[in-house]
Amino acid sequence: MRYLPKSPAERLAMLAEIGARSIDDLFAVIPAEYRLKRDLAVPRQQAESEIVDYFRAAGRKNSTGYASFLGAGAYRHYRPVVIDALVQRGEFLTSYTPYQAEITQGTLQAIFEFQTMIAELTGMDVANASMYDGSTGAAEAVMMAVRVTGRHKAVVAATVHPEYREVLATYAKHQGLPTTLTAYDPRTGSIDLAALEAAVTEETAAVLVQSPNFFGVIEDIPAIAAITHAKGALLIVSIAEAVSLGVVRPPVEADIVSMEAQSFGVALSYGGPFCGVIAAKEQFLRQIPGRLVGQTVDSTGYRGFVLTLSTREQHIRREKATSNICTNQALVALMATIFLTIYGKEGIRELAEHNLAKAAYAAQTLAAQPGAKLLFTSAPRFHEFVLQTEEAPAAWSQRLLDAKIVGGIELSRWYPELGNATLWCATEMITREQINTAAKVLAAAPVEA
Repeated sequence: MRYLPKSPAERLAMLAEIGARSIDDLFAVIPAEYRLKRDLAVPRQQAESEIVDYFRAAGRKNSTGYASFLGAGAYRHYRPVVIDALVQRGEFLTSYTPYQAEITQGTLQAIFEFQTMIAELTGMDVANASMYDGSTGAAEAVMMAVRVTGRHKAVVAATVHPEYREVLATYAKHQGLPTTLTAYDPRTGSIDLAALEAAVTEETAAVLVQSPNFFGVIEDIPAIAAITHAKGALLIVSIAEAVSLGVVRPPVEADIVSMEAQSFGVALSYGGPFCGVIAAKEQFLRQIPGRLVGQTVDSTGYRGFVLTLSTREQHIRREKATSNICTNQALVALMATIFLTIYGKEGIRELAEHNLAKAAYAAQTLAAQPGAKLLFTSAPRFHEFVLQTEEAPAAWSQRLLDAKIVGGIELSRWYPELGNATLWCATEMITREQINTAAKVLAAAPVEA
């Protein structure tokens, strides 16, 4: 009865109340061919202890002992245990939108702290209370630029995450927003500045770039900003790897920054839920989608927090709404807030430096193997790098899996011109021994007869 709240007697009473003699009577309006007349094909009922054992065994199959060199917008960093201990408290875990400021000061303050730290990290004046994720944040930033400028075209760098570009394409299609894709320099892996300058016109509302970009390369944001602003367009910088801001100069020349904050203490969870961010210069405050929390003083002089701007159609006239985003990621944003509080400014820098060191060693070690070559070596990068191999990735990927290592992501589905190229990522969670093992497996290509 633990999971069945209605007893047979209660069901009969409910049926009698509505004038039905049985469950079959209740569902008589449904044609017979659509009604199931047998038991469900599911295993026998199990005790709670058996169910727990089942899922533990399934979990061990998924991840036990595997080293992962995957990245590309979803990064495996260490999560301090205090994060889950705090976010699972009832006042955070079960809370809804903090409309009633007098009883939700804790949630409002947590969001305010999140906004403050994000603004400091990105070099922007203001940040919102969070978005769904980095991909929708980037698309919403472009829509925001369209509203600000009154223009209806966008230029997007080919080095922006391909899946972010797909999300933007969905938005743009139904907004009637033409987008132009600009090429990257095959030598550096960064945006081709000459191609960008040719693409940006007086009709361009926004230029969307990513830094570090999809190849892990750090873009020249001041140069890109100069080209963008010369034509009156707004520059949007997307950041998929938030930890990079521990050592990479924040994109202060940008007008809008869109970021994925997953790296700040949010579990990968097979791809979500994550935590998106939009931060911007103060003059664009009223065009930021979502909501913001502000600080104020109550009638007795004490500091307090309230929802300051809620520019969505639930709160204001639809034609004035800046987005149909219906909520924020407050609980996930709280994870990021706790993470940033634990690490602090020095800790975030040390973490980023650790990632840099791991990636440098991994890139050097893997590229030293026969038939392997590192691409885009003339540009600075963070903890991701592109490795090209003579052997097809499908072959050595299986050898790596046999050694309990998940290798890099094959890039040919998005960038066929790169051939046997793969994108590798080395965070602080990768050990030197795992890097050395991966190098040995790469070198162990079968000898042709």
